[in-house]
Amino acid sequence: MAGVSDPAGSPKVVVDDVGKRFEGRQTVQALEGVSFAVEDGEFVCIVGPSGCGKTTLFRIIAGLETPTSGEVRLAGKPVVGPGTDRGMVFQEYGLFPWRTVAGNVAFGLEQQELSTAERDDRVEEMLELVGLTEFADAYPKGLSGGMKQRVGIARALAVDPETLLMDEPFASVDAQTRGMLHDELLSVWEETGKTVLFVTHNVEEAVTLADRIVVMAPSPGRVQEIVDVTLDRPRERTEEAFAERVEYVRGLISE
Repeated sequence: MAGVSDPAGSPKVVVDDVGKRFEGRQTVQALEGVSFAVEDGEFVCIVGPSGCGKTTLFRIIAGLETPTSGEVRLAGKPVVGPGTDRGMVFQEYGLFPWRTVAGNVAFGLEQQELSTAERDDRVEEMLELVGLTEFADAYPKGLSGGMKQRVGIARALAVDPETLLMDEPFASVDAQTRGMLHDELLSVWEETGKTVLFVTHNVEEAVTLADRIVVMAPSPGRVQEIVDVTLDRPRERTEEAFAERVEYVRGLISE
């Protein structure tokens, strides 16, 4: 029921029977009856074919879209708009070109009641976490794609959100850089204990990162299956068990 908090100890994120319909010349049912939960500290990936509503679902969880039916709850409270309890990282880096790396990371902190010293300490801590301390005074135009995305992660984490939401954040970097970013993201996740929801079209990426994978189906977008990934970390793509998980998820998507 809307407005009722989940009991203590319940999942961090609950997607409860979410539907989304876009009205226009033609009505499009983008999502229908989407339900799943994400436990505190869990890393969950959302995958599916084009048109299955992955990004629409992400925007609803982020509070950037309102569902037509159902609701999303974060720590038991209904999501009614964006909030600092969710840090967001997008495929487009979204950095302010006129701000330094440190200035970009500090942006969200400037909306909080912190002293200058407290804010500077937090920025320094986040830059150290993502390995960019020596680039604090650099500007985005001088950074590689991978470095820009690390700034984005640091900025999202700086306000200490309960949940980190990531929408295909590594789609625009090359394969080698993506592999490095996977390692760094998992290191940050393990160190911070954040709950992570990660949207991707790359099945290998999902199997590399996730505890569980929510596989979406299209027309309308819905949950087809939730796949457990119980492989030990770090995961090697050359291992047979890894390849089997990848092929299983790909098979679900192609059905």
